[in-house]
Amino acid sequence: MRTAIKAPWIVGYANNGHTLIRDGVVVYEDERILYVGPRFDGTVDRTIDAAGRLVAPGFIDTHIHYGHRASHRLITDTGRPMYYGQPFLEVTVPKRGKQVTGDARWLAHGAKAPEGAVELNAAYTVAELIRGGVTTFVELGAQVAVQDALMEQVERFGSRAYLSPGYDCGHWVGDEQGRLERINDEERGVSGMKVALEWIERNDGALDGRIRGILVPRRLQTTSLDLMKQTVEIADHTGLPIATHAAFSVIEFHEIVAQHMMTPIELLDSIGMLRPTLNIGHCNYISDNPNMNYSSHRDLELLGRAGTSISHCPINIARRARTLDNWKKYSDAGVNITIGSDTYPRDMFMNMRTASYMGKIMSHSYFSATAGEVFAAATLGGAKSLGRDDIGRLEPGALADIITIDLTGRDTLRYGPVRDPVKSVIECGVGDDVDMVIVNGKTIMENRQIPGIDLDALRARAQASGEKVWSSLPQWDPLGRTDEQACPFCYPLAGK
Repeated sequence: MRTAIKAPWIVGYANNGHTLIRDGVVVYEDERILYVGPRFDGTVDRTIDAAGRLVAPGFIDTHIHYGHRASHRLITDTGRPMYYGQPFLEVTVPKRGKQVTGDARWLAHGAKAPEGAVELNAAYTVAELIRGGVTTFVELGAQVAVQDALMEQVERFGSRAYLSPGYDCGHWVGDEQGRLERINDEERGVSGMKVALEWIERNDGALDGRIRGILVPRRLQTTSLDLMKQTVEIADHTGLPIATHAAFSVIEFHEIVAQHMMTPIELLDSIGMLRPTLNIGHCNYISDNPNMNYSSHRDLELLGRAGTSISHCPINIARRARTLDNWKKYSDAGVNITIGSDTYPRDMFMNMRTASYMGKIMSHSYFSATAGEVFAAATLGGAKSLGRDDIGRLEPGALADIITIDLTGRDTLRYGPVRDPVKSVIECGVGDDVDMVIVNGKTIMENRQIPGIDLDALRARAQASGEKVWSSLPQWDPLGRTDEQACPFCYPLAGK
């Protein structure tokens, strides 16, 4: 079936970058784009009138951890300073012998989560991403049951995903005084990699190519060097992309330097892992960051020389009093910056806006992290990190992953007059402005409605699940705190 979308604004592609087309048309047939330009003289079976809309490539979220964010509600505006703002140490490190209720992200492969928790978190995640115009997402290393659940939801809703169980050789628990205790387990890493490779073998290319595999050694800090080297060898042999967390923590930076006498980035370079299809989660604590007070500044040079990709998650790290230092330096060095939401909100508009504003502040220049640059990071940058040239862009031959964005603000005055639609989206838009999502040429959301999902019911299930997580905190929190002790309400509760 051949479909045309007519719109006052289209983000096209030419000369290795995005371009703006005014009063144009996008034509696609089956799963491929046929034409992008001012007018199409051929015949079509259907014409979509996208008046008042911006037609754009679907966003690529390069860094997500599945969930409905109940556990993260326990560290809003609070936390333990000795963790240096690392949220996973706050909400996924249980008391020794216990597990975090309702959160199966970091459980060992085969470990059971509460009944229904994995399916709920997966449905919530995939639906939220689609609602915000994300057509492709990358999950960074949850256990095999989570990958299976996410794949089921991708099949149900029709989006595109890079999935695979993560693997590492250690994890943390809290001792009786609440201190971090590292549990090292080499066999866990070896068996985890085996599980991952078997999963990829079974599922890579499934759902008409919408499921692709990715190698995820979860964190450099907890993965043995031998396992990282094996990951490089497998990636070299198979062409699979890689994702990991590195240079994302003050604690990690100093541990790696103490153990290897190299920074995390120097260590990755030494084993040949730096490359465009390596997606380094966060990568904000590098030797060039003045907050590290590290006198040798080689990391940006190494990252840029290899064209390495980073998944910048601007809202997630700003919430923990951190940011990228800075967008312009990374970009000028040749680093491929992509955008990820990490945990929440999975709203690419808000994340692009935060990246732009924080990029300007840290660069001390309003010419830095422009609307065009952050929009490209959320599309073209993400595609590059996955080794793809057929997504993240609207051009003939590319896959028909297309979104339409309502520039009217609906019942609001949020947008005002629109001169440049991309600048307006970055400065004024929200995820709910996306009203149509097309993946592989199939419409998976229209008029803001995803077929087969009851958002009210999903919200109610998430709330009930959250209440269970919060009430269970004393059972697994290393300090035995209640939820009110760990995260006091912003104002005193009346009557208490």
